[in-house]
Amino acid sequence: MPATSTARAFWIRKPGHGEILRAELPPRQAGQVLVGARYSGISRGTEALVFQGAVPPSQHAAMRAPYQDGEFPGPVKYGYSSVGTVEEGPDRLLGRTVFCLYPHQDRYCVPAAAVHVVPAGVPAPRAVLAANMETAVNIVWDARPGPGDEILVIGGGVVGLLAATLCRDLPGAQVTVVDPNRSRAGVAAALGLAYSPDPPRGATADLVIHASGQPAGLQAALTAAAHEATIVEASWYGVSQVELPLGEAFHARRLTLRSSQVGHVPPDRAPRWSRARRLQLALTLLADPRLDVLLTGESGFDELPVALAALARQPGDTLCHRIRYPDPPADPGTRSREPAA
Repeated sequence: MPATSTARAFWIRKPGHGEILRAELPPRQAGQVLVGARYSGISRGTEALVFQGAVPPSQHAAMRAPYQDGEFPGPVKYGYSSVGTVEEGPDRLLGRTVFCLYPHQDRYCVPAAAVHVVPAGVPAPRAVLAANMETAVNIVWDARPGPGDEILVIGGGVVGLLAATLCRDLPGAQVTVVDPNRSRAGVAAALGLAYSPDPPRGATADLVIHASGQPAGLQAALTAAAHEATIVEASWYGVSQVELPLGEAFHARRLTLRSSQVGHVPPDRAPRWSRARRLQLALTLLADPRLDVLLTGESGFDELPVALAALARQPGDTLCHRIRYPDPPADPGTRSREPAA
């Protein structure tokens, strides 16, 4: 690689306004890889909140993404779902397709340990779901579903649907996705899941996973949970306040309301599971071709400012919106192996 090079990255300049800016890319250091991005995914719920400037000051540190530049509310370079090709680095990674928790940028250098090889059975366009699948894995670990459980997943977004698919194959489990958007019926069917536009009548669920991002969804979860059941809250509300009817059946049915957040591996697994191991598992779980139904749109990198603004304003039926990067110019001379120590 030349002594200096340039990269193009998406920045939220201020709430509601994004731009693609060019900046100098420093020379790759020993132990780093140079990645040429091929795809990235918009994590619609979180990134819409960031785009709108809705990250509360108390959560600025907790909500930092790996390799984020800038500070909330802006200017900030944010994102965490990049798939690309290693253009420079050690022989074991050179030319490999990798996933990295990196913002929307066309080329970047990171430590070799920060990239995860995409398994051969997972197409690169689908691998943008890895961060969402990692979140779903953590939710299911926190939820601890069991064989035969009646499980409700309220919220048919990408994370809710992925969590439902992880519960789907438990022996005897009955998994229903609840979402008022009736376009989710076809998606659920394609994933082998039951669907309902409304929560079932009666408190019969052994486990409720709430991932709608709407207070009404969490209120419905409290209504649907059976005696001594657990409700796992996977939504994040930014600066919004949530009112809950905790004076009704919440105490009488001895319900457990548990938060789940991907920033931490659950304590009972932390001695054995690193974040890297969890993310590699998430990539492996993306081998199911049915998951392509979650990829509902694609834009070129130059269209990203307009695409994210539209998704933040009116998401419609969108699940995961994928960003496609231009192919890099053919120049074999720019590829190199790890510099000698």
